[in-house]
Amino acid sequence: MTTNRLEAFSDGVLAIIITIMVLELKVPHGSDFEDLQPLIPKFLSYLFSFIYVGIYWNNHHHLFQAIEKVNGKVLLANLGLLFWLSLLPFVTGWMGENHFDNHTVVLYGFVLFMCALAFLLLEKLAVKHEGHESKIGKALSNSWKERISTFGYFSGILLAFFYPIVSLVIFYGIAILWIMPDSRIENTLNQKSD
Repeated sequence: MTTNRLEAFSDGVLAIIITIMVLELKVPHGSDFEDLQPLIPKFLSYLFSFIYVGIYWNNHHHLFQAIEKVNGKVLLANLGLLFWLSLLPFVTGWMGENHFDNHTVVLYGFVLFMCALAFLLLEKLAVKHEGHESKIGKALSNSWKERISTFGYFSGILLAFFYPIVSLVIFYGIAILWIMPDSRIENTLNQKSD
């Protein structure tokens, strides 16, 4: 089957995830700027997670620009990714509500780690389905970003038990690594069209 329905469904789920996260920001009862101060941790937590969902949406879109057809395994892997991403509103809210307490950051990091593993599995199954000589196979032949990210998430989870702020710096360092769409895919697609 083609990728159109999978992309449309995934876009809808990601839009709902962002909507649920923003609903955690409750309007304060007062009208002074001071009344917004208790919302700062929640807003920062939301902002960080919004960036992550945006990164996944962007890279998911690029991934499926290089994939021509999907099979059942790719569909299931995509659902796995959406499952882990759908947990972001919960861990985002918990982390913001508890001012980045170490246990909340551990769970947040674990969900980010599982999102990364789910996306990696999706990539691997897509390459296996399309073949290593396909556009996606050639584009993803070098996986240094994935290895750095996986190690960073794992390290951040362990550090969060003792230094949650250091873990958050690691997690958002990884986000910076991925904030631009995956150039490996763009470069491969541009080579094919030239």
